[in-house]
Amino acid sequence: MEHVLQHFIQQVQDAASGKTALRIRGGGSKDWYGQAVAGAVLDTRAYSGILGYDPTELVITARCGTPLAEIEAALAAENQMLAFEPPHFGPGATIGGVFASGLSGPRRAAAGAVRDFALGAVLLDGRGEVLRFGGQVMKNVAGYDVSRLLAGSMGTLGLILQVSLKVLPQPFAETTLRFGLDQAQAIARLNAWAGQPLPISASAWHDGVLTLRLSGARAAVSAAQHKLGGEPVADKDAERFWNALREQSADFFADTDSGVDQKQAALWRLSVPGVSPPLLEDYGQLIEWGGAQRWLKTDASASTAATVRAAAVRAGGHATLFRGGDKALGVFQPLAPAIDQIHRNLKSAFDPDAIFNPGRMFGHL
Repeated sequence: MEHVLQHFIQQVQDAASGKTALRIRGGGSKDWYGQAVAGAVLDTRAYSGILGYDPTELVITARCGTPLAEIEAALAAENQMLAFEPPHFGPGATIGGVFASGLSGPRRAAAGAVRDFALGAVLLDGRGEVLRFGGQVMKNVAGYDVSRLLAGSMGTLGLILQVSLKVLPQPFAETTLRFGLDQAQAIARLNAWAGQPLPISASAWHDGVLTLRLSGARAAVSAAQHKLGGEPVADKDAERFWNALREQSADFFADTDSGVDQKQAALWRLSVPGVSPPLLEDYGQLIEWGGAQRWLKTDASASTAATVRAAAVRAGGHATLFRGGDKALGVFQPLAPAIDQIHRNLKSAFDPDAIFNPGRMFGHL
């Protein structure tokens, strides 16, 4: 793989010399996420392969172009998993894209986000230099914060060459339950349950139905099911439900797919405190993560965008224009001045010529 790395270095050095943009791309499964992409493609897929996996140490290390499906298959063979349940959003998803996008699935509220499982990373910066942060074992914390920083950076700081991630055993037992509740009742119930020792690994409310997943030891799952009640869901149906939620292939997300007319529908992702009461109930909604993640389907007007963002801020959170809509309105919540300056400083330090994914997160970065 040394020749592939040298090719990357040459691409970066040429781009820096000519002040031309590079668009970092793996399988392209998340091209739609963030602001509009720009620049010559730097294709990561040739830099592939699992470099190390020790099931006893619960750590996997892989190059950026490694297919996510390959990593999940290797872990499944040892009854282990990426506990944050990263969405694929397409068959070509790579681990580099998982790390750079920072997106997590239904288990995130219980297990943690991508950055919480970051142990180490190798980065090719805007000068063409290879930088190493963290390590490949859980006890190694040197540079840990930089590794976490790269998770969700959308490739704006450099090319993430490889990552080391903590993995977890698959649960011994899982069961899914359903409850007929309105939105306010569901939020109240989720927050009450959050204060109890219950093995809740995922939750989703939509259209008057709260769906709850329990994961863990068989005795703990059985005891929780007996305590909570609800209507059990068949295992195959439950698997389809959570996978459709993770991959946004459920009916709720259908008309906000990136392939439709972007002026017709917008999918907003609101991150708010889980105790927040129902927000903007006139719009279609789906709630995850114990009430902390709220998906809203709206029209694509500027006035609606302002209303959604204001509601998120009042609740103590922020809103992201996740799919569809008008990206000219800004995909991510505008940064406070102090935070914006930190972003500028980081961009300058890692990518002084601003060649990597320019404007992918914010137009001025």
